[in-house]
Amino acid sequence: MIDAALFFARLLIGALLVGGAVQKATAPDVPGGMLTGAGLPFALIWVALVYDALAGLALWLGVAVGPVAASAAAYCAVTSFFHLAIFLETGDAWQMTIFVKNWAIAGGCLALAVAGAGRWRIKAHTHA
Repeated sequence: MIDAALFFARLLIGALLVGGAVQKATAPDVPGGMLTGAGLPFALIWVALVYDALAGLALWLGVAVGPVAASAAAYCAVTSFFHLAIFLETGDAWQMTIFVKNWAIAGGCLALAVAGAGRWRIKAHTHA
């Protein structure tokens, strides 16, 4: 049961990250606008896209889950502040929901970082 739960946790969090990469690839203006609105360069959207894709795939495969999940927790925490800033500026309640959701995902990532991948993962071959 534990291995199944860890596997599905990795799949779900990985899907969120890969979905974020797809969103950034197909409609970069919205997240890019968040970056430029915070005084950051638009080009960071491509760095975030690559991170999302690689981190999501690593979680799906169960590769380096501890460090990847820990970095994803930090990523979710940092990106949550873009949504908080928009909420404070516009009063858009949906942005506050996303802010809180990101912190919940960060908590799940931290739990995954501690628990590890479980047995259902890609394993590196060792050569004698």
